[in-house]
Amino acid sequence: MRPIVQISLDLTNIDEALDTARLAMRAGVDWLEAGTPLILAEGLHGVRALREAFPSTPIVADLKTMDGGYLEVEMMAKAGATHVVVMARAHEETIRCVVKAGADFGCKVMGDNMVCDDMVAGAKWLEDLGCDFVIHHIGYDERRGIAARGQRMPSPLDQLRQVVDAVKIPVQAVGGLSLEQAIECPKYGAPLVVLGAPLTIDADAFKTADGDLEASLRMICDAVHSQDVG
Repeated sequence: MRPIVQISLDLTNIDEALDTARLAMRAGVDWLEAGTPLILAEGLHGVRALREAFPSTPIVADLKTMDGGYLEVEMMAKAGATHVVVMARAHEETIRCVVKAGADFGCKVMGDNMVCDDMVAGAKWLEDLGCDFVIHHIGYDERRGIAARGQRMPSPLDQLRQVVDAVKIPVQAVGGLSLEQAIECPKYGAPLVVLGAPLTIDADAFKTADGDLEASLRMICDAVHSQDVG
């Protein structure tokens, strides 16, 4: 699988999300994500608006499904989502329901291993249950809470290679990565690179002299797309 750039629209206003998405698509982003904040704020309306504006672009609905899996997937797929997210910590039957709905409504399933006791085993379990992708994820509260206690902040890079080696499906690493770290993910064998929005260009190598965000994002996309997946 060639490297893919996905932008997570972690915004709470659909107009701002659409503006950011338009900029991202002009810059070379491949997939759009209706991030959890956008899902909470706008729900199905947000996904529909993205689909109307971008009729042929893959759209990930980051539902973080824990229960009611079949209905959630059906609703999001009918609104225009091409990918949905289910949590590994959900009951096995919920994951099976999400996979079944994905098959019924033509939607790919991304399984998220956040807060699994064994992240590698969690990824393998998601694959065994029929997920199409693994999201190897260290959560926001987990990262910040641990760091606030003066301990080392965990990173998805810590076990990314082990997760990639454990499964045969594509892997995405999420959670506190700098731009430079995110861009390096294909070298670990993880082809799906996620950028968060609101966009913060935190790597000097991608900052333009005039502060042009779109030009910076284009440089990032080019850096990702030029790689081979390790």
